[in-house]
Amino acid sequence: MKRFKMIVAYDGTNYNGFARQPNGVTIQETLEEAISKIVQHEVRTLGAGRTDQGVHAKGQCVTFDSDTKVPAEKLAKAINSQLPLDISVKTVEEVSMDFQPRFGAKRKTYRYQILNSQVRDPFLYKYSLQYPYKLDIELMQEAANQMVGKHDFACFCSAGSSVKDTVREIYSIEIKKNEDLIAVDICGNGFLYNMVRIIIGTLLRVNEGKLSTGDIKKIINGKDRQKAGPTVPPQGLTMLDIIYE
Repeated sequence: MKRFKMIVAYDGTNYNGFARQPNGVTIQETLEEAISKIVQHEVRTLGAGRTDQGVHAKGQCVTFDSDTKVPAEKLAKAINSQLPLDISVKTVEEVSMDFQPRFGAKRKTYRYQILNSQVRDPFLYKYSLQYPYKLDIELMQEAANQMVGKHDFACFCSAGSSVKDTVREIYSIEIKKNEDLIAVDICGNGFLYNMVRIIIGTLLRVNEGKLSTGDIKKIINGKDRQKAGPTVPPQGLTMLDIIYE
């Protein structure tokens, strides 16, 4: 038996998230069906992150085990021939059997896009949050800088998470503007359930004057989810990259 590591990109619009579930089509289910046709036996995949419904990925890491004789360098093209156009396997490589995509990640990077316009864009509505009010990028960056470092981020975790350890380290938050499109890139060693979307909601609260930059540390130290901002919609979020040891 061999273990294969895939880097997968997908548009999450038409899926009920990554993880297989009884109701609704998922990325994981679709991948497994495609791979099984190629290797000619049933497979189960494991992903590095359970992206929610509507969330996208450019660098999701997924593994599966198989005794297939198809070489790794030919698997990507073969699997893609069985996938819909909104999912693509970018690379496939053979890794050791002890490799686990959910563990050992050195850093993960997510991007959240905000369309800062009063008019919706038919080409961006699936990949950004339309925000019609003025954005103070410098103020938001100042607030974001308060989140960088190793903290207990319980205040940025949605209810329903089973994770007991809520300490994470954020390495950087960069807010970049390209005309009306704002990209917030967040890099860390891991993220809690809805953590990135709550961070964005909190930054928007700062922009609106409902929170100050000085409130950020108090919110983190207070560990109270109700003090942080709302969970913004999923369509603006993309898993960009995962780097392992």
